Amino acid sequence: MFKILIVEDDLKIGELVGEGFRKWGYDVYCVENFSDTFNSFIKYEPHLVLMDINLPNFDGFYWCNKIRQVSKTPIIFISSRNSNMDIIMAINMGGDDFIQKPFSMDVLLAKVGAILRRTYSYSNLETDVVEHNGVVLNLKDDTLIYNDNKIDLTKNEFKILYTLIKNSGKIISRDKIMKILWEDESFVDDNTLTVNINRLRKKLLDIGLEEFIQTRKGQGYIIL
Repeated sequence: MFKILIVEDDLKIGELVGEGFRKWGYDVYCVENFSDTFNSFIKYEPHLVLMDINLPNFDGFYWCNKIRQVSKTPIIFISSRNSNMDIIMAINMGGDDFIQKPFSMDVLLAKVGAILRRTYSYSNLETDVVEHNGVVLNLKDDTLIYNDNKIDLTKNEFKILYTLIKNSGKIISRDKIMKILWEDESFVDDNTLTVNINRLRKKLLDIGLEEFIQTRKGQGYIIL
C-alpha cells in the first residue's frame, strides 16, 4: 500500500484530499504539528508528499529542502500561489510537480499515480530512510543524520547499523552480523568485527550518541 503524507494547513482541504486518496486504497497521514514536519516525514516513511507552500513557521520550500537532504521521495507542491517564480522555486528546491489550487481531485490522483509508477517497483516499496529515536539512516548514500549532524559510514558500518535498527529491541549475535557483512564468516577473523564495531561507536560518540549500540556479553549487540 502506498503511503501519502499531506502537509496542508487548511484542514478542510487536507481532510478532503486525504479522504479522496483513502477511497482509492492509499494510506494517508496529515501533518498536524507543522513545526515538526520533517520528523513526521521520517517517522511515517511516505512514498510521496503533497506539500503546500504557505505554512506556519516555515514554508513548503524549507521543508522540501530538508527532505531532499535525506530522501528522493517524490514531492508535489499544491498551492494557490501561481507565479512563474513560485513554480520555478518549487522545481528547483526538488519538487516533482506543481498543482495550483483549486484543483480537480481526479487530476491529482492521476498525477500521483503516474509519479508513483515511475518511481517505485510494486515489488519493492522501501523508502529512502530508516529512523530510530531521532537517528536517520539514508539508504541511498550510506550516511547518518542526528541532531543536524551528518556523518559518512563505510559499507560495513552501514550494514551493522541497518541490521540493528531494523531489529531494534532484539539481540543480534556476532555470528549473524558477520554472515551479513562477509557471507562466509569462516574466512574472517573475529577481531575484524570488533574493529568495525569500535570504529562505528567512535563515530556515533562524536555526534552525541553514547551507548547507542549496546553489548550483551556472550550474546551479541542490541539497539533499544
